[in-house]
Amino acid sequence: MSDPTGRKAVAAVWRIESARIVGALSRYTGDFALAEDLAQEALAEALVTWPRDGVPRNPAGWLLTVGRRRAIDAFRRRSALDERYAALAHDLGEGGAFAGSAPARHDEDVPWDPDQIDDDILALMFVSCHPVLSREARVALTLRVVGGLTSDEIARAFLVPTATVQARITRAKKTLGAARVPFAVPTGQERAQRLGSVLSAIYVIFTEGSSASSGDDLIRFDLAGEAQRLARVLARLVPDEPEVHGLLALLELTAARFPARTGPDGEPVLLEHQDRGRWDRAAIRRGRAALARAEKAGRGLGAYGLQAAIAECHSVAPSVGETNWERVVLLYEALGRLAPSPVVELNRAVAVSMAQGPAAALTIVDELAAAGTLANSHLLPTVRGELLARMGRADEARGEFEAAVSLCGNERERAVLADKLADLGR
Repeated sequence: MSDPTGRKAVAAVWRIESARIVGALSRYTGDFALAEDLAQEALAEALVTWPRDGVPRNPAGWLLTVGRRRAIDAFRRRSALDERYAALAHDLGEGGAFAGSAPARHDEDVPWDPDQIDDDILALMFVSCHPVLSREARVALTLRVVGGLTSDEIARAFLVPTATVQARITRAKKTLGAARVPFAVPTGQERAQRLGSVLSAIYVIFTEGSSASSGDDLIRFDLAGEAQRLARVLARLVPDEPEVHGLLALLELTAARFPARTGPDGEPVLLEHQDRGRWDRAAIRRGRAALARAEKAGRGLGAYGLQAAIAECHSVAPSVGETNWERVVLLYEALGRLAPSPVVELNRAVAVSMAQGPAAALTIVDELAAAGTLANSHLLPTVRGELLARMGRADEARGEFEAAVSLCGNERERAVLADKLADLGR
């Protein structure tokens, strides 16, 4: 009879160990796409075997053994004389413990190289976030092979069909194979260049989790939490990279406000109305420690570090009014020079409005509106409506909020904007 605890054990082990398993199989086979397929096959076999026969004593080793044997079968099918097959067979056959293709025993211990594990996971991150892939493909592949999420989970997180996620992952693996991307941690300048791609993928995952672009929930905690976990892993693997710690600091400091960002029914609570006593002080301490580590490198803060420094200003302020807005403005100016974007400029305008008043900020926002770069975003009319309302120009503000409501894709945010619009009418 099938034991439901077996399926739960499979899910738990997979979430924790999948990156190590895929990484180890990639190293042994030299083929990232094949390794991911082999790991999935091992997972499928575990879903059948563990509920029936019980959970193995060494679950991760069991999955790795099955994956390795499937690799041998694949190479055997390609060619009996294949040199890679011979090497793998020799490796698995030493001592006779793993030769052949009999089902894995529950008590077997798979040789596990503890000195190689971190390198495997790091290589996995660099491969899944390779610049040859599109941003959407990097995110999907990272969540799949490094995060251990299923295609269904990724699809639910980004509110897209499962078939779309599966197609992205399939295309990504084919692209990596066609580009002959090696399973290895890049060195020197290439590593520095590709690290940015890894950081960007984690940042995109967290951003979608912390402020969902569509759907009924303001925050997708599972997605944001997965991004935090990946950032912590990366910080342990490359401790000498200050921007890694800058990203980790940003994620921790931002997530610290999650408990106060929504009300009892999930409705958004704006910064000025948040109960700061509900902010996660442990996360703030972790974030500030990571930021201090980034600053300690002495190279100056990067784009993520500067955003973390802005988040720190909020985290240490007793209230919105007591926030050091002048410093926030300076940090946004630095961020705009280092990583210019219309969203950064819009956030600078918000900070300027708090430091110098709404009129000074409106000039910045009007320039952004004239440029048209945020024409399809609800953010610009939202900020412009706020500024106009503060300046007593209610009719103009009403038009901006109406535009923001029509552009906003998130149900919770749209409700807040509708309330602002109603307040103007009253």
